[in-house]
Amino acid sequence: MPELEIVRRPGLLDYAEGLALQQQLRADVVAGRSPGALVLCEHPSVYTAGRRTEPSDLPTDGSPVVEVDRGGRITWHGPGQLVAYPIVRLAEPLDVVAWVRDLEQVIIDAAAAVGVHAERVEGRSGAWTSQRGGRAAEAATTAKVGAAAKVGAIGLHVAEGVTSHGIAINCTNALDAYAAIVPCGIADAGVTTLSAAAGRTTSVDEVAAVVADRTQAAVDGMHTRNRISSTARQETLV
Repeated sequence: MPELEIVRRPGLLDYAEGLALQQQLRADVVAGRSPGALVLCEHPSVYTAGRRTEPSDLPTDGSPVVEVDRGGRITWHGPGQLVAYPIVRLAEPLDVVAWVRDLEQVIIDAAAAVGVHAERVEGRSGAWTSQRGGRAAEAATTAKVGAAAKVGAIGLHVAEGVTSHGIAINCTNALDAYAAIVPCGIADAGVTTLSAAAGRTTSVDEVAAVVADRTQAAVDGMHTRNRISSTARQETLV
């Protein structure tokens, strides 16, 4: 299958510039000028609200929020969090849910690569872990001890068969910003980072390399009808 163009911007990518970059890349895919791209970046601290955001989700401290056309509700992006935007044409017949499951698998595989067991939680998107990397790491999560905390989130927009937006994986970021919102509209669960779960520093660059590889595998599997999410489920049953 054609390889995705990897777009890795150094430093922090302004969120508005990131949106413009996605639109440009998406236009190229729609027009057939590109087989697809994967943007890997970190943003300055920003709250973004998807189409399903409720007023009760919004920051309690009055912080500004950027409204976007992705699915899902409110979330936060900032330094230390890897954001990955796969701009790809979905295979026919369109199956957006299957692509979401593939992206969940990308997060789960990236977590496994740094020694963290992450998994799906029924009825909720994204990837979750109850792993804690020691006493100090227990303070670096907003979840109760033993409870699953979200380590990776997903929010997509699909138009003309092409996806934009994507996934966010907490690597080394602080979690303070989450305290002012209801992350992803889920009030009864917390968030954590791969570093807290692993008990060591897991850098954005380390995780980005795995995400790039697994996203390419997800695109290949989508087109060959050998989805990485389906393969992973089969392996757990063996």
